[in-house]
Amino acid sequence: MYVITHPESTHHVDGLVGGWYDSPLTATGLRAAAAIAETLRAAIPAHAEVELYASDLRRTAQTADVIGELLRVPPVLDPRLREKSYGEAEGKPQEWLRERFLTPPAVGERIGHHDGIPGSETMGEFGERVYAAMAAIMVSDCAYQIVVTHGGALTFTVASWTKLPIDALAYARFHGASGSITELREDDYFRNRQVVRLGDTSHLATTLG
Repeated sequence: MYVITHPESTHHVDGLVGGWYDSPLTATGLRAAAAIAETLRAAIPAHAEVELYASDLRRTAQTADVIGELLRVPPVLDPRLREKSYGEAEGKPQEWLRERFLTPPAVGERIGHHDGIPGSETMGEFGERVYAAMAAIMVSDCAYQIVVTHGGALTFTVASWTKLPIDALAYARFHGASGSITELREDDYFRNRQVVRLGDTSHLATTLG
């Protein structure tokens, strides 16, 4: 499985809160999506069966469209793969969120902690949603799967694939920069699941400068 975090979108450059705010990719983001697609094309055998899934927000759907066009596979859009909802903060300046955001405690309830923003999700609600999407994806025995999602959702995507319980993520996070590729692999003998590479952006260096 290859997990892609969508590349640069307009909310990044405008300094706005993302979440479910439906921002498109920038021109730089579209070039990065093309670099991601080329990298996947080189890694996946030409005649292999491939499944492609993505969050239904524009920035992820656009990324999946670029990948799907090159690999000749239509993306399946799933709203459960969206980023964490930040409720009323979405589309507002990051400073607006910082002034109101209630950080989780160092000790105590963290997964169920609410950040104080009306309409936002807790990390537990966010995680359960992404875990449900991944459970549906992992039913398939397709040899190669690609999941296009968001930076915050990467933690739950990787953790669900490795079968970590959500409660184990009270502190742990998996980080991947925008436009990164994470490679997950299950071996054919022991059926162990490995994180082969996490948040790799080497494919962007030569393409974007």
